[in-house]
Amino acid sequence: MDFTIWFLIGAAFVFFMQAGFAMVETGFTRAKNAGNIIMKNLIDFCIGTVVFMLLGFFLLVGLEAVGHFCGVPNLGMFADFDAFITNENGLASNFVFNLVFCATAATIVSGAMAERTRFAAYCVYSALISLETGKDALDNAK
Repeated sequence: MDFTIWFLIGAAFVFFMQAGFAMVETGFTRAKNAGNIIMKNLIDFCIGTVVFMLLGFFLLVGLEAVGHFCGVPNLGMFADFDAFITNENGLASNFVFNLVFCATAATIVSGAMAERTRFAAYCVYSALISLETGKDALDNAK
């Protein structure tokens, strides 16, 4: 059974959660920090996408396993992009679905950190939480 459409519809709903968290966080901060909060939410998605593409997704669904614990990052998405997109198992839609969850997980905590951290420190946090989210998704799948 092909779940591609369901993955993409679910991804769209979760992506709208990103905007919802941005609005909630902006509402809870002072007006002078509204732009900073929106930028943090944008950076969450940008940094989360890069980190998840380079490492997180391959730890989650890697073909080879290290002690049956996690996949080995092999950058197969970049090596054979056509096979990644046309995979009959819906690998590309699975990637998008997990990507939006990864980015939204970082955004949830950003409300607690609003007006309390520097922007550069928050960017480092966003990268680390994006790596951790891929590992947690793998642990929960077992």
